[in-house]
Amino acid sequence: MPADPLLLKAGLWLGVATGLLLLATVVAFVAGWGTRFRLVGVTSFTGLLAISCLAFAISYSPRTQVAGAVSVPVVFDNGTDLVIAAAPADLAPAAYRPSLEQVALNLKGSGRTSPDGLVHVRLRRVDSVEPGLSRPVVLAEATVGLHGEGVTVLP
Repeated sequence: MPADPLLLKAGLWLGVATGLLLLATVVAFVAGWGTRFRLVGVTSFTGLLAISCLAFAISYSPRTQVAGAVSVPVVFDNGTDLVIAAAPADLAPAAYRPSLEQVALNLKGSGRTSPDGLVHVRLRRVDSVEPGLSRPVVLAEATVGLHGEGVTVLP
């Protein structure tokens, strides 16, 4: 997992600020300043920001980009074994495979269950049959393993 250097640096600086504010809070309590309880709130909030920045920097993983792929929105995801992405009407047939691979590679696998251990990803568009009536057309389908197996694009 790559760590985001900007968030790591922000988390470290917020950690330093938390330490300084903690020192000021202790001094405020010893000296009996009127702002001592406000400093408790500011210190704890700054500490929370520091921890959040560090946690997000460590857990962040950028989205995978596939050459030749067009970004398509996911319109259905049942959370287990089926994901459907909507292709624009003008999507070239050469872009079906890379676009589908990109959607499949960017799926988050945690929490998914499937009887066969696979997630089926479909790329579809909606064709108009007549005014007021349309039908979905599956352009391509891929399967992704839940346990780190690769992407298999079906013809």
